[in-house]
Amino acid sequence: MFQFSSDRNLLPAQGEAFYYQAFFSDEQCRTYWHRLTQEIAWKQEPIWMFGKQVMQPRLTALYGDPERPYGYSGIEMIPVAWTDFLLEIKKAVEQVSEETFTHVLLNYYRHGADSMGWHRDNEKVLGENPTIASVSFGASRAFQLRHYQTKSMKQSIALENGSLLLMKGECQHYWEHQIPKTKKVLGGRINLTFRKLLY
Repeated sequence: MFQFSSDRNLLPAQGEAFYYQAFFSDEQCRTYWHRLTQEIAWKQEPIWMFGKQVMQPRLTALYGDPERPYGYSGIEMIPVAWTDFLLEIKKAVEQVSEETFTHVLLNYYRHGADSMGWHRDNEKVLGENPTIASVSFGASRAFQLRHYQTKSMKQSIALENGSLLLMKGECQHYWEHQIPKTKKVLGGRINLTFRKLLY
């Protein structure tokens, strides 16, 4: 597999995305995986798609300032207060991203049938050019990006255990992303997407 370095922008135009492989050590990955699976208040919630409610094909959780809810796809999530190990991960990500995050949205892909459809993280509460920091633990999954207007412009990268992906600048304006279903993955994957809510 081609290895991307952190100083190489994955996007050809109109946005920035940088990949940090092995951002966390193997020992950290094992520790965080155990705590994420055992201590996070996971839920499976319904969302609106094509005019009807369906259950999300993954488990989710939101942590951050309990006074600041976050909504998408017709649901409003009330954050759970930060835990000590989530704050550890947040601190490490903030040092590299040079950003301060108020919330983390967690997704638990239990197997290859769990997925995330095409979308942009462009809610007004995130501001004009939000930085989204995406940390992955567990099985490697394909992360696909495509230009919102020119659908033929595509990028794909395997988000590996302990990796960090930073999406910055105009990325959420011009690029959408997804985690497609796959029959190849047997293990689970947990993704943490750190974001800053503006009020």
